[in-house]
Amino acid sequence: MINWLEKNNACKEGIDWCKENCDTMEDVWDKLKRVDWLVWVATRKGVLTDKELRLFACFCARQNWHLLTGESRNAIEVAERFANGNATKGELKAADAAFDAADAADAAFDAADAAHAADAAAAAYAYAAYAAYAAAAYDAADAAVYAAYAADADAADADAAAAAAGKEQMEWLRDNTTPNFGGTK
Repeated sequence: MINWLEKNNACKEGIDWCKENCDTMEDVWDKLKRVDWLVWVATRKGVLTDKELRLFACFCARQNWHLLTGESRNAIEVAERFANGNATKGELKAADAAFDAADAADAAFDAADAAHAADAAAAAYAYAAYAAYAAAAYDAADAAVYAAYAADADAADADAAAAAAGKEQMEWLRDNTTPNFGGTK
């Protein structure tokens, strides 16, 4: 376990927590309560499949579905179909181009605006469709939590919304993936 964490450049705080609470990486996966740490583990090379990472990025984007526009929604739907083998790269590229055009038209949004943050989560599908699956999944998770936070003006409610979004991400990861730690202890 410690070798795996060190090989992947885990932070000292994370390594110390693992030493105190876990015997294996499977324990780490099951016991982590911090969404940012679980998403970090999930997005290390080889832990999840490309398909799982793509679908996780789409799940994160869908967490703020109510804030998304038609092109964003279409992009997520096409990315999910692609991940499941039901869309071609050409369809994915067309959805990406339409999303990029819509995103350029919406560039006037303030970066702190919840809808813009939700669109940032949706944008991660484009990365998930190509080479940087892990980075996309990580970015989508972060953007979805931020969008949930930004959608509420009341700080206490915003914190609760962000915590709920993070909890949903952890549940999705544990329920929909099979992590591979290469037999490390």
